[in-house]
Amino acid sequence: MILPDFKDFPRVGRILGVDWGARRTGIAVSDASQEFVFTRPPIVAGRGGTPMARLIADAAAAENVAGIIIGLPLRVDGTESETTDAVRACARDVVAYTGLPVCFVDESLSSFSAAADAKLHTRAAAREKLDSEAARVILENGLAIMRRG
Repeated sequence: MILPDFKDFPRVGRILGVDWGARRTGIAVSDASQEFVFTRPPIVAGRGGTPMARLIADAAAAENVAGIIIGLPLRVDGTESETTDAVRACARDVVAYTGLPVCFVDESLSSFSAAADAKLHTRAAAREKLDSEAARVILENGLAIMRRG
């Protein structure tokens, strides 16, 4: 189920963080205590191949997670866009595949923050690692919101 906030989100167990992309999606996962976050290689979908939601669901199963936090792309003024709609649709499909709870966090500046944190200053390094580093930032932000709330 897609939750409106973190009130009923699992407080124990591994959590998957997702930086959605139509063709390339970054992922990160926490440990069971939700104290540490680790990046994983990004998921890359081929044209006409397995839907991204299915690939995310497969990653969630492989990591044995209790919940999923997905970055929600919003415009600078906070309004939603066509990409936001695509992310929400993907999240609905992920829930259908997994039955896991999903929460969204604003992903504004997550890629910028990830690049700065990971010192991804070259184009090659950014291509290789940026998506999953952004997923790490999204997951860390979601976990911080849970701790505060």
